[in-house]
Amino acid sequence: MAETYETAVEKERVILLAVELTESVEYSLDELEELAETAGAETVGRLVQKREAFHPGTYIGKGKMDELREMVVRLSADTVVCDDELSPAQITNLQDELECRVIDRTVLILDIFAAHARTSEGKLQVELAQLRYRSSRLIGLGKVLSRLGGGIGTRGPGEKKLEMDRRLIKERIATLNRQLKDVVQSRDTMRRQRSLSQTPTVAIVGYTNAGKSTLLNTLTEASVLEEDKLFATLDPTTRALELENGQKILFTDTVGFISKLPHQLIKAFRSTLEEAKYADLILHVVDASNTEYERQMEVVYDTLKELGVVDKPVLTVFNKIDCVDEGEKDSLKDLKSDGFVQISAKHSQGLDLMLEEIERYLNAGFVHIEKVIPYADAGYLQKVRQYGKLEKEEYREDGIFVKASVPPSLV
Repeated sequence: MAETYETAVEKERVILLAVELTESVEYSLDELEELAETAGAETVGRLVQKREAFHPGTYIGKGKMDELREMVVRLSADTVVCDDELSPAQITNLQDELECRVIDRTVLILDIFAAHARTSEGKLQVELAQLRYRSSRLIGLGKVLSRLGGGIGTRGPGEKKLEMDRRLIKERIATLNRQLKDVVQSRDTMRRQRSLSQTPTVAIVGYTNAGKSTLLNTLTEASVLEEDKLFATLDPTTRALELENGQKILFTDTVGFISKLPHQLIKAFRSTLEEAKYADLILHVVDASNTEYERQMEVVYDTLKELGVVDKPVLTVFNKIDCVDEGEKDSLKDLKSDGFVQISAKHSQGLDLMLEEIERYLNAGFVHIEKVIPYADAGYLQKVRQYGKLEKEEYREDGIFVKASVPPSLV
């Protein structure tokens, strides 16, 4: 009988590198370590340099470069991950100095998105973001590789590799943009259909790993993937929930936000992220157990502003309240939102109060009616149940007496 051998995939060993300009970067490095872990790497060390500005050529200064080079050898590191987005020259110079692979935070996040994209739309968006990032970082040996100039020696059979790469990437970006344009139109059509149905929509937004998918699953049994990892789910999911009074609400889960979210991703995922722009209410889910929850909330608000999501009512939901000490619960507040509640999505704690608040916000513009509906128009009663709040119904000789709050369009 042949012998069997167990083989284990070795994790990539990485060193985290950051430049501290004004405030501490420890929290950012902790998050970078989580990102590296999500990407399947093992963090073996970290190095921070305090500077007034990033070194234009190598990101860090010469003294720290010597220290980092020694760390790479001593810790047998495969890769150095920088906490900021680097220029092509900085990456090239660092790799020449360290003789190992160097990537930045943007590449790490793009890699995680590529691994977690499941739908065709998600894969298209990730590939587009990756190509936009790479196209701005294609570098060659100056003018030596160019065939675009005139003169003797510049004419020849075909393109150089750098120019061919640029052309291929440009063509692929154009193809992806066309395909995504169709996806955007499809998503706009679905939004219009939801708008015509008059069913109110609630967009669930928040920092990555705040518990948005868990909340959606608990409310609607959506079966969305739940993992204690950054960016576990990328593809938006919309599910309906029927309240006790018969009113229907659509909940849409969106892509999680993170500090220093690459602009390429915001641009590529704009159609997905804009679900919040067209919602009737923003449900801002916050991980209350995270010591940096206030910083995370600021990132969410900044990203929403960048997406043009303004003048929307926001209900802040402090999640994972079961992991917060009793004495600290009273300090959980959000003065930028229209209100806040405390819940535990995992243990279904505080959800009834949250739904009451959601109902109150969505019904704020409703019109109160007291009306007798003829039996011939009894179908109208079902619309009241579905889109409004039915308070009383009484069957009389001349029809059904209805006391309810409904959207103005139904009056």
